[in-house]
Formats: sequence, structure tokens, C-alpha cells
Amino acid sequence: MKIIVPATSANVGPGFDSVGVAVTKYLEIQVCEEREEWMIEHQLGKWIPRDERNLLLKIALQIVPDLQPRRLKMVSDIPLARGLGSSSSVIVAGIELANQLGNLKLSKHEKLQLATKIEGHPDNVAPAIYGNLVIASSVEGQVSAVVAPFPECAFLAYIPNYELRTRDSRGVLPKKLSYKEAVAASSIANVAIAALLTGDMVKAGQAIESDLFHERYRQELVREFATIKKVAKRNGAYATYLSGAGPTVMVLADPDNMPKIKAELEKQPFKGKLHDLQVDTQGVRVEEK
Repeated sequence: MKIIVPATSANVGPGFDSVGVAVTKYLEIQVCEEREEWMIEHQLGKWIPRDERNLLLKIALQIVPDLQPRRLKMVSDIPLARGLGSSSSVIVAGIELANQLGNLKLSKHEKLQLATKIEGHPDNVAPAIYGNLVIASSVEGQVSAVVAPFPECAFLAYIPNYELRTRDSRGVLPKKLSYKEAVAASSIANVAIAALLTGDMVKAGQAIESDLFHERYRQELVREFATIKKVAKRNGAYATYLSGAGPTVMVLADPDNMPKIKAELEKQPFKGKLHDLQVDTQGVRVEEK
């Protein structure tokens, strides 16, 4: 069988640690024959373990310690440490591997509870499990999630050629906000979600770009951000935001406007790459051979 997990773009502006959308880049785990010891075949880099030290197997064996070892093939076009949920995709794949080989019959909510406990917050793991747009919360171990279609919209991701570790990106955030700032930030997030759920991408875009929780502190870490936002806005984009903790920059626009935006950005002297993406509507899935 093959386990397929989509990439995710989290936060979406003011949806800090709670909002994410599944997008069309994928981690694929092919489950092959039984062996005496686990072995993972991949071409993701020499520093990625090929045995039980791999995060995929750490997660699976944490859930079901006595799984029969197998040969696995791991293929991914989700770039590491770029803000597209690379580690979350592995966590979700590990849970699904345990679910399938251990015959656990987990519900999606049970998978989300496990993934959130491991990851710490649900913004990336939730859309990787459910697909689509997911608004989720985790408070004192209680996890809730609302799944909805994302409004018709084109996604353009600029993926830099450098990494930005989540811990470094979190390091620039303030320890606290004043009551007044928290109320303002929350109200902006409320409008962003309401607009997304009602399909108003103009209002959603305005709210996404008005985030007060994290982007104003993190934008300086991504040197291309200001230029991309300026070019996109000039060409009619709905919004530009940092995907997850960055450094990937995501542009949302009407499908008719996106080719013009992409053409303008391709003229910039950036060293990263532009990727046209769509919303993945399925989330984690298993294909039987």
C-alpha cells in the first residue's frame, strides 16, 4: 500500500497556530515486504535516518511498539524547514502507518488528537489529515476542528533556497501582548475566518494582511517578503502571507490574475522557486496496491 500526505500552509495570516490549508505537494510512503528489521529507502539526504531513528518510525512505534518491520520507500516533494509542514506530514504518515499495520481503525478525530499531542498544536497536522481549510484549537488536551472548503482561489508559493527553523522564527515573537492588542488581533482573525467561510476573498485578504499575532515580527527574517507583497498587491492579489513559520511566502489571487503576478515575480532577482499550488481536498489517504 501507499500512504499519501499533503503539504500544509498554516497560520494564513492571523490564524496563528490554529488555521491551515492542505496544498498539492506530497509525502508518499510505500509499504513493502516484511523484514527482520525496518529499512527506509529514500533520497532525501544523508542526514535523514533510514532505520528506526527516522521520525516516521519513531511515531509509528510510539503508537504500536510491536509492529512487524517492513521495507518502506519514502518520497517527498515537500521541502524541509520551509513552512510547508514537512515534519507534520511525517507525523501524520507515522500515525497512518501505525493505523494500517496495527489495524487500529482510528477515526480522523483520533488521528488529530494523536498528531496534536505529538506536534504541540493543530494548525499543520489538521489539514494534513482532513484536507481543505481547517480551523482548529487545542486547549488543555481538548482538540476541536472545523473543516471547510477554501474559496475559489489560486495559490502561488515562493519557496526560498534557505531554511528557517521554527524555533528561530518563534524566537522573534513577543512573550505577551497587551489586553488591547490581543482583542484587536483576535477581532482581525475572526473577520479573516468569517470571510473565508463565506467566500469573500477581498475581505479575507485584507484581514490576512492585517495580522497582529506574528507576521510583523517575522517578516524581516524573509528578505523577499516585502517585494513579493508589493508586486502581488500591485497586480491585484487578495493577500500575501508567510506560510507557517516561513520562509515560504504564499500569494492568494483570483486565478485570472495569478499568471500576471507570477510573470512579474519571475523578473525579480530571487534565488528561490515559484510553485503554482492548489488546495488538496482529501488529506491523508491510503492507496492499496
